[in-house]
Amino acid sequence: MDSRICVDASLALKLVLPEPDSDHAAVEWQNWTKSGVEVAAPYLFIYETSSVLRNRVCRKELTHKEADDALGILVGLGITYLHPPAILQSAWEFARRFNRPTAYNCFYLALAHQQGCPLWTGDKRLYNAVKDSLGWVHLLGR
Repeated sequence: MDSRICVDASLALKLVLPEPDSDHAAVEWQNWTKSGVEVAAPYLFIYETSSVLRNRVCRKELTHKEADDALGILVGLGITYLHPPAILQSAWEFARRFNRPTAYNCFYLALAHQQGCPLWTGDKRLYNAVKDSLGWVHLLGR
């Protein structure tokens, strides 16, 4: 098993919200924890996950307490947040290479690439866009 992996917000949110593949996310996370795998993410992760939770509160899909509890769980996951110097340029290049309409998911690709570790995602669109070229990107539940 890898000693470090990168995860994106879509995977982590499945740990705290009832979504398809939430059970797979919990099993994978437990396996990584037991194996001593370091889980990393770019700083973007913090902004992305908290924005999703706030959005769910505003749409009345979560109560304030549920969102607070979910945020507490995410904070307690022990994720290492990294921001390597060239992450912006690398993310931009991935966005261009894979013709992504938004660049934010490419920051996860950039971090995993720069760290030489696999990226685990729950985002099927991202995975489908890169799977044939980037064998180190894994889709939850596959």
